[in-house]
Amino acid sequence: MTRIKRGVAAHKRRKNLLKRAKGFDNRRSTNFVHARQALLKADTYSYRDRRNRKRDFRALWLIRANAALRENGTTWSKFAGMMKKQNITINRKMLSELAVKHAAVFDKMVQGLK
Repeated sequence: MTRIKRGVAAHKRRKNLLKRAKGFDNRRSTNFVHARQALLKADTYSYRDRRNRKRDFRALWLIRANAALRENGTTWSKFAGMMKKQNITINRKMLSELAVKHAAVFDKMVQGLK
């Protein structure tokens, strides 16, 4: 039976794994075993947080819009109800952008709905 030499493939695999762990602290960036464990955790966190990011941004948009609405004497709940009655569909992200970057337009919009 012929001999299988796997040194090149193993070295490449380890080198690529350590390259991914480059910014980690201490042994986690230089030691293969510790780097592999750290990357497993990092990958788990990044997978989870890609989903949580959507949740966090939606909450941020609501907070921004609600803050601007309270300056105009109403709340998000009342505003959302008014928009639904008048069949106005605009997403939370755009409302937040209007409230932050184009406050005058947002104020006119709120006054128009009242």
